[in-house]
Amino acid sequence: MNKIPYKIYVEEKDMPKAWLNLKAYMKEQHDPFLNPATLKPCTADELRPVFCDAVVEQELNCTDKLIEIPEGIREFYFMYRPSPLCRAYFLEKALDTPAHIYYKFEGNNTSGSHKLNSAIAQVYYAKQQGITSLTTETGAGQWGTALSMACAFYGVDLKVYMVKVSSQQKPYRKEVMRTYGAQVIPSPSDTTQVGRKILEEFPETGGSLGCAISEAVEVAVSTPNCRYVLGSVLDHVLLHQSVIGLESKVALDKYGVKPDIVIGCCGGGSNFGGLIAPFMAERLEGKTNTRFIGVEPASCPSLTRGKYAYDFCDTGKMTPLARMYTLGSGFMPSPNHAGGLRYHGMSPIISKLYHDGYIEAKSVEQSKVFDAATLFARTEGTFPAPESSHAIRAAIDEALKCKESGESKNILFGLTGTGYFDMAAYMAYNDGKMNDYIPTDADLVPGFNSLPDIEQNR
Repeated sequence: MNKIPYKIYVEEKDMPKAWLNLKAYMKEQHDPFLNPATLKPCTADELRPVFCDAVVEQELNCTDKLIEIPEGIREFYFMYRPSPLCRAYFLEKALDTPAHIYYKFEGNNTSGSHKLNSAIAQVYYAKQQGITSLTTETGAGQWGTALSMACAFYGVDLKVYMVKVSSQQKPYRKEVMRTYGAQVIPSPSDTTQVGRKILEEFPETGGSLGCAISEAVEVAVSTPNCRYVLGSVLDHVLLHQSVIGLESKVALDKYGVKPDIVIGCCGGGSNFGGLIAPFMAERLEGKTNTRFIGVEPASCPSLTRGKYAYDFCDTGKMTPLARMYTLGSGFMPSPNHAGGLRYHGMSPIISKLYHDGYIEAKSVEQSKVFDAATLFARTEGTFPAPESSHAIRAAIDEALKCKESGESKNILFGLTGTGYFDMAAYMAYNDGKMNDYIPTDADLVPGFNSLPDIEQNR
């Protein structure tokens, strides 16, 4: 067999023509979203005032294994896809490991991340429906940037509520969004009722994704011909992100490579769910025994220390209830450099697969994350985002285990974006001023106390 090249590209003709719906492969579905007023499963009609009709249909689809990607979305994908799958030869050499390390690089577009895969799909469907404006939240800013690009392309107005601490740490990311025409508001803000309420209770808060979601939803449901779009967590977002895994599988199949371990960072679960989709489908069908590892920040450990319970997806308790691993919608993460991984909950799909034993989870302190990021930058030449560097950390740890055992394994991880807007974090690390915050059990109690008091949680 020829030596595997440093970069493996999928040809345009081999790019996915359909997304993979992982739910259709699952032996048991995750529990349905509940209407918090009735505690009954949400219907399509109840979701349509918030989301576009097409994504509501995708959200509730549990039967179709493949869902066609419309030609208009595929044409946009061609501007930056396929993305390269890389063999990390130089990192392997630095670690002196027999492991073979691969990474799927999703940072080769202006948004700097995988987020554009779902952003363009959701804006496309909004435009098709005649929606004239959208609202959203963003943490580190990649999702807001991606959505700004998509809205500019289709001529749809956009209002972005950006987690306040991220907007302070990454002012240039905010300017990219504004350049594409979006209005960017640090959250929590005084522009919404829920924002004012959160500021009254937590006047010094740096915000959270849960806060920003609340504000964006409030504006969406109170503005004519407006809808809310979400960049992670929900099933239709993981569906759109399956292009990452599908392309990865085609690239690996060209050289007969089967991953033994697939690793992704976890905030809400979109990039991890997209990367693992085709490989998890094979495992659910009994064809492989691939390991899947989701990596989260120790400062916001929803999978590793959260509760599997019904909870609100937002701090203001405006959204439907989702059963997921959660720290409670009232949990306020520390203002560290975990970026877009500061979310109190986790994708219901990822949560269910984790609960059923198909996924492993680990949490990592931020100084160890930046140790890995620095080594990766110096060996592989790509400057990684802090979020992605959680996956790099776990990949390095698994490769070092192979060094100890002498066993060669194929490790695949997702490099979801670049770190050029994260210089404050790298500066803190390089100056030796980065602190590792790990919440105590007592710190987690207020969040757990905010869980809804319903029968399913008892």
